Amino acid sequence: MAPLALLSTSDKTGLVDLARSLVEEFGFDLVSSGGTAKTLQEAGLTVTKVADYTGSPEILGGRVKTLHPRIHGGILARRNLEGDLQDLADNEIRPIDLVVVNLYPFAQTIAKPDVSLEEAIENIDIGGPTLLRASAKNYAHLTVLCDPTDYDAYLTELRQQGGKASAEFRKERAIKAFAHTGGYDRAITAYLTGQQEELLPPEFSLSGEKRQTMRYGENPHQSAAWYQTGTGKEGWSGATQLQGKELSYNNLVDLEAAREIITEFTDKPAVAILKHTNPCGLAVADTLLEAYEKALAADSVSAFGGIVALNKPLDGATAQELKKMFLECVVAPGCEPEAEEILHKKSKLRVLVLPDLMQGPPVKIKGIAGGFLLQESDRTISTPDRWQVVTEKQPTPEQLEELFFAWKVVKHVKSNAIVVTKNQTTCGVGAGQMNRVGAAQIALEQAGEKARGAILGSDAFFPFDDTVRKAAAAGIEAIVQPGGSVRDKDSIAAANELGVVMVFTGMRHFLH
Repeated sequence: MAPLALLSTSDKTGLVDLARSLVEEFGFDLVSSGGTAKTLQEAGLTVTKVADYTGSPEILGGRVKTLHPRIHGGILARRNLEGDLQDLADNEIRPIDLVVVNLYPFAQTIAKPDVSLEEAIENIDIGGPTLLRASAKNYAHLTVLCDPTDYDAYLTELRQQGGKASAEFRKERAIKAFAHTGGYDRAITAYLTGQQEELLPPEFSLSGEKRQTMRYGENPHQSAAWYQTGTGKEGWSGATQLQGKELSYNNLVDLEAAREIITEFTDKPAVAILKHTNPCGLAVADTLLEAYEKALAADSVSAFGGIVALNKPLDGATAQELKKMFLECVVAPGCEPEAEEILHKKSKLRVLVLPDLMQGPPVKIKGIAGGFLLQESDRTISTPDRWQVVTEKQPTPEQLEELFFAWKVVKHVKSNAIVVTKNQTTCGVGAGQMNRVGAAQIALEQAGEKARGAILGSDAFFPFDDTVRKAAAAGIEAIVQPGGSVRDKDSIAAANELGVVMVFTGMRHFLH
């Protein structure tokens, strides 16, 4: 008896070539569902439609096609059990040796901006996952293929193994099929949960498809890989890399931190330069070039080998300056042809265009032993109209604008975090210190003389008045902090004594 293959695919990539090789090289008979059968027939191949094979027509507008004992009996029969073989014979069912299935494009459907719930529901595949799971369960006796990129490997396997895939090959594809259906179900669950606007549901599943195996992780002794979710067009998977070396694990971690901080600045041109996820220079100006020059001047030593994020399309003048500095990556929502040509001369520099630079994940995940933590992304920031001026001295409009700039920057600095800013530019950054006064000391020392007349921002409250006194001694004229300490009155009293403006935002921004 000729081997039998069942083909039912949404993605027809490589289908005809596979089917032709199955028939001409290995003598397979083909059974296919409606759309797949039509594609194969148009290519001149002989194929039996599922409805003809089962004797049952497709019903419910195509919702029921392959859910039939003649199909699933042929897939699930154990060829080493006499009882199973007798059941096949009694019911005139042929054993199926190959199942080629991929699923309705659910992820692609829900990625459309105007998709309705009804359209999404209709693109939930039922028969396909059932075929994949049944075939994967019985991989000891047949092969299942859910990915067109595996077709050539399967044909090569048949040629090398005398017409039958090895047990190892079948098991590998079975695992892939289970992973595929598992990810498919998680995508459906996530979408329907999202329809209920439930950010932290009772059950949370995450699935992704490996996009790239990295050379290593944070360090050379750590293995790492990049997985993409959704259709692969969202976030960094949708970025266009115009040039440069392959992205590393650390590149992507830093790029995401750069993306997050630059999203705070949407109006005037802004440039952020980051090292190890912390901003070493950030500035806002009337032009992108001026913003870059200000950000670079803030800490040109730390900027060496850094990541640059721009909130406006990269222009030629800015690119001309960028090429003077050794940088790892540059990312912007667009890139003018002149800028691309200028940076092309620095072939190792990674230049990325991410049109949806401002779009990030709604939640963040952190793995811990035995599970993971899930939290809402910190996409909220308190604005000056909600702040409380707690000192006798009131901020001027110019100070208030600078205080807001500092507040937006310090939100994205590792805790404990202190920033000093002036003229919409960072002057000093104290990041990740074990105590707040230590972070202030670092930021103020880095700012030096620039601290006179500058603004100081803190991501969390002051437990004592020492930071206020240190800031005033350095020449700081206004402070923005969340407030909420049991010793707030001490900090307020010190600010009043020293003639420093201080405002409370009422919102903390720890970043661990």
